This record gives sequence, C-alpha cells and structure tokens, in this order.
Amino acid sequence: MNQQTRNDITVVVLTLNEAPNISRTLSRLTWATRVVVLDSGSTDDTIAICKRFQNVELLTRDFTTHSEQWNFAVTQTGITTDWVLALDADFVLSDELVDELARINFDQNHFNGFWISFRYCVLGKPLRGSLYPDVIALFRTSSGAQYIQDGHTQRLAVPGECGRLQGKIFHDDRKPLSRWLQSQDRYAALECDHLRSDTGNGRSVQDKIRQMIFIAPLVVPIYCLFGRGLILDGLPGLHYTFQRTIAECILSIKLIEKKLALKS
Repeated sequence: MNQQTRNDITVVVLTLNEAPNISRTLSRLTWATRVVVLDSGSTDDTIAICKRFQNVELLTRDFTTHSEQWNFAVTQTGITTDWVLALDADFVLSDELVDELARINFDQNHFNGFWISFRYCVLGKPLRGSLYPDVIALFRTSSGAQYIQDGHTQRLAVPGECGRLQGKIFHDDRKPLSRWLQSQDRYAALECDHLRSDTGNGRSVQDKIRQMIFIAPLVVPIYCLFGRGLILDGLPGLHYTFQRTIAECILSIKLIEKKLALKS
C-alpha cells in the first residue's frame, strides 16, 4: 500500500461482541495509518483483540441506532482524511480490493464514493451468490454523505457521482447461530415498522414482496438455491438459504402479529 493511500483513507469499524470476527477483519487493515473502532459496549474479547493492533484507535459509545452510530463514527471522532472506508466487523477485504485501493489516484478522481460488492461466506466458505446488496463503503468526507436508517440497518446517502470498485469484500460472520437468532427478532421488529410506515413512494420490489407476508418465505429459498445457484455450493449454500428463509418467516410472523393486534 502506497503512503498516499495510507494517508488519504481512515478506516471505520463498528463493533459489539465481535470477538469471533474482528481479528480477521483488522488483520487485513494493517496498511491503514488509522483504524477507528467504535464499540458499543462489548463484554467478550473484542476490546482485547483490538488493542493488539497498533494502528487501531478504540472508542466507545452506547448504541442508539445504526445510522446514528455510523454518523457519530464518521463526524465526531476527529477524522481528518479526505476519505473514509466504512466496514462492519465481519467484513474482510480481499487481496484484489487492497491492491485496487492502492492504485486509486485520490487527487484526480471526481467521484464522491465507490460501490463495493460482496462474496458472502459461510464459516469461511465463499458462496457463488447471496442476497446481500452492494454498498457504498468508501466515500469522500467532504461530500456531505450521511447515513440514514433503513429498516433494521442503514444506507449511506452520497451526493454526486459514485464509481465502482472491482475488488470484493468477504462477508464472513463467524458468530454462533444463537447470536444470529437473537438478532433476527430485533431486526424483524424494525423491518416490520419500516414496511408498515412505507407510503409506497419509491418502495423496492423486495419490500413489496415482503408486505404480501406469505410470498417471501416461499420465494426466497427457490431464488437462493436456483436463481443464485447456491444449490451448487453444497451444505454452505443450504445453510445460507435456510438462514434467509427463517429470517423472512420471522418477519412475516411479526407482520401478522401487527395486523392481529390492530383487529383486537
């Protein structure tokens, strides 16, 4: 990694009990001069692991929403570089992406951000496809970019034109299934509120399908296995397919509960 890239990019990572993931993520960021880890009160070994990396600056903030946490991390932690690379704690940069970052001429490009796509992994096994959308993970700090809450997660609104990088991020979450199941109840509640508050303007196809309640749990496994080719990935492909199907079933149950509550 050239010195200009090291000086132009600050990496930001959010954490909460990410001991199974954070070491692999940070080990691919040793090229960065500064990595800001904003923790939400981890009680596992996340903090101890982060302290092993000399380029990591560890900060804490109580969690409110994903968008508020990200906006705080980007605007309130003293970032002075022109660019931010924003990563979840289970995002692992590929060699190709690290090399591509080193080749960007930040002085001459006119983009305010860059889209990056993913290869989803199950216990380290990359899948040939997933439902995970591309994200703007690298953006110019002076562009006025801001995170907006979108259901259970957040999206980054970047004014101006954004380019696309070819290197991939591996999404490789190694936290136990029990943690995933606990998270789905909370995520589904937020998604339910999001879908019910949606007026229909600019509603995505995915949201329209989910609002039908019974369609998504039927469509998702078929699309994952055959539309995305995960049937060819063996057990990891089945693992991902079942996870996504369960997530849609939980959301449908939440939507039904809301409808029944209104009638009672």
